[in-house]
Amino acid sequence: MIKTWGKRSQFEYSGSVKTGTDIIYGRGFKIHVEAQEYTALRNHFMNRIVPVGTSRTEPPTDSLGAWLQANVTKTAIASYVAPILLIEGYAERIGKTEIRIIS
Repeated sequence: MIKTWGKRSQFEYSGSVKTGTDIIYGRGFKIHVEAQEYTALRNHFMNRIVPVGTSRTEPPTDSLGAWLQANVTKTAIASYVAPILLIEGYAERIGKTEIRIIS
């Protein structure tokens, strides 16, 4: 099990950023993120420090959460996607609320 960005709950995932992921969270809920969606997200935020934006209702403008809700799913998944990017070496954590996407 992997801790969410805020470290208040846990989730699992299979696959990878390169091949796409199935994220399993809560009571067995599952969401798929395509490899090309990760590529688009990484290209959009490359080398920038931005808020993760884990709010389910109002993620900050130009945050990972806002981008994911606009381009992938209305479900708030930034608290899962951000740790996946960290684990796989595509990002670094900057303090409690921000992330930098790296190559």
